[in-house]
Amino acid sequence: MGSAGLSSDEVIDHLIRKHISTLAQAPYISQSDLPFFVADTNRIVEQHRRWTHTMPDIQPFYGQLGVNFDCASLDEIQQILSLGIDPSRIIFAHPCKAASALHFASKRGVRWTTFDNIDELEKIREHGAQMELLLRIFAQDDGAKVCLGDKFGAAWDDTWSLLERARQLDLKIVGVSFHIGSGASDPQAFATAIQQAKQVIEQGERLGFQMTVLDVGGGFQDANFEIMASGLRPALAQEFRDRKLTVIAEPGRFYATPFYTMACRVIARRTQIRSASKVADMLYQNDGLYGCFSCGWSENEVYTPVLVSGGAVERDWGEHRYSVWGPTCDSIDRVAEEVAMDCEVKIGDWLIYRNMGGEFVFLCESGNEANQCSVYGLRGVPF
Repeated sequence: MGSAGLSSDEVIDHLIRKHISTLAQAPYISQSDLPFFVADTNRIVEQHRRWTHTMPDIQPFYGQLGVNFDCASLDEIQQILSLGIDPSRIIFAHPCKAASALHFASKRGVRWTTFDNIDELEKIREHGAQMELLLRIFAQDDGAKVCLGDKFGAAWDDTWSLLERARQLDLKIVGVSFHIGSGASDPQAFATAIQQAKQVIEQGERLGFQMTVLDVGGGFQDANFEIMASGLRPALAQEFRDRKLTVIAEPGRFYATPFYTMACRVIARRTQIRSASKVADMLYQNDGLYGCFSCGWSENEVYTPVLVSGGAVERDWGEHRYSVWGPTCDSIDRVAEEVAMDCEVKIGDWLIYRNMGGEFVFLCESGNEANQCSVYGLRGVPF
């Protein structure tokens, strides 16, 4: 609950309206036409409590709640280190890294990294030989929103050869990692991946490696977290009940998604002149698929905005249907095919989108222009 007995959503809505009122006092400054986020740290705490209650034996590599950090790029590592975080708390969880990034991580003391091919082993030998390695194996939930197995993960037929080559290069293999895909929905995919991981761990031990770490990756969603955990925990107990193993995970958007609420301004409107037309009117907002709504094309995410009116203006009441579009000139930049509002939406109004943390974090990791959005905490202070 927020202040004065208000729910978190009510507190966020109040802050958004307050900020919109501030922007309205200077309508021609550039910031008045930028989207902005409101961040609620309570949501992160709530998600962490869910995680530790549901899977207490699996250490999440995410954030500062007594956990660690999963990084997939040089920029992310630099950002975490700039916060004063000990580099031993970072896993460089990308199987195919630039030599410069690997060199930086190694020199700064990042402990773990992943690989899934021979060439990466050769690179690690040259630029990060002292790091401890996890062999990433193929794993996939075919129903996931993004099937990462299409890009990463060593096939079963290759794991022995990779481990042998690591031994020849005198590298230190300490475990196995996998990722069943972003937005996964099949608990059995975890069970299958864990069975395969056990076999690879046994291969490593036969070659003399001390295999002590299992990274079960991510794919967790807010909506089905407990369901997916119900497939993961029994599989771990069955396959590794007699083995001392550090099990870690990369929960990513499970933590991040409810953290951010986004507000976008309606910058233009196109009404259908023909009164008998069944085509919805069109709204154009100040962010779209090339910005913080990229999951609309990459994962078929459905966005449902809530209207915040832009001041006391006259408007028609009753149901109004709209398609919502981003600000670019590209015709694929459609945020929502059709949404129903309780009243007319006008230029200058604002649309609120909840649970946008996944999109925002994804954009920051990709290094695009997500920094064109302002981010505010619950006290209205820019982060």
